[in-house]
Amino acid sequence: MSNSELKQRLHDDMTAALKARDDLRKSVLRMALTAVTKQEVAGKEARELSDAEVLEVLTAEAKKRRESVVAYRDAGREELAVKEQAEAEILAEYLPEQLTLEEITALVTESIAATGAAELGPRGIGKVMGALQPKVKGKADGGTVSAEVKRQLGA
Repeated sequence: MSNSELKQRLHDDMTAALKARDDLRKSVLRMALTAVTKQEVAGKEARELSDAEVLEVLTAEAKKRRESVVAYRDAGREELAVKEQAEAEILAEYLPEQLTLEEITALVTESIAATGAAELGPRGIGKVMGALQPKVKGKADGGTVSAEVKRQLGA
């Protein structure tokens, strides 16, 4: 069984962080590798994850960090929010470049035109999201995309 390239990169970078005594990077990468391993042994039998599956795990971990930043800031725990933000930035180095709001808006407009969902109004949200998912997966937050679809369909 061969490791995915992304998993190998995480492992190599963690080793480098260990040697450099970069505790934050080391702990974030160790956590990421643990999440990947946990996903590999989930289910009936252990299996090796592909790069796409490793990317999904990293995306989920990065999303958890972004949500934690908001929660900690709302609770007035700025020192914890800063730590979570730093962790999210390290994880972002392993994720594909995120789409800008303008790019998301353009993709949504294009998908609404392609699916003919404009005349359906709010009932066309599912149709548009289904067409958009493959284009934005891993590159944009689902909540942001959904909000833009709703805004453009007048929901």
